[in-house]
Amino acid sequence: MAWVILFLAGLSEIIWASAMKQSAGFTRFMPSLVTVLGMAISVALLAWAMKTLPLGTAYMIWTGIGALGAFVVGVVMFGEILSPVRLLAALLILSGVVLMKLSA
Repeated sequence: MAWVILFLAGLSEIIWASAMKQSAGFTRFMPSLVTVLGMAISVALLAWAMKTLPLGTAYMIWTGIGALGAFVVGVVMFGEILSPVRLLAALLILSGVVLMKLSA
């Protein structure tokens, strides 16, 4: 169950990061509200998952899900460049997350 909670925490991380981009520096109310709520939910779910998961494993996977998800959202929704170097960097993050999960 902790892994599911951790995955949901990572999804919340993606949501708040995307909303922060849309908040235009916290000048737009609804995206700003989604950012703050998403942050609170993400951290609360991470804390819940950490009741049973090791700190390093949980934190790395949480940030990895958020980083990879934000990268994908940036490319798909915001038209950010998908260069070979950026793709390689994302694949390296993914490999680190997978290796950390396999080691747990």
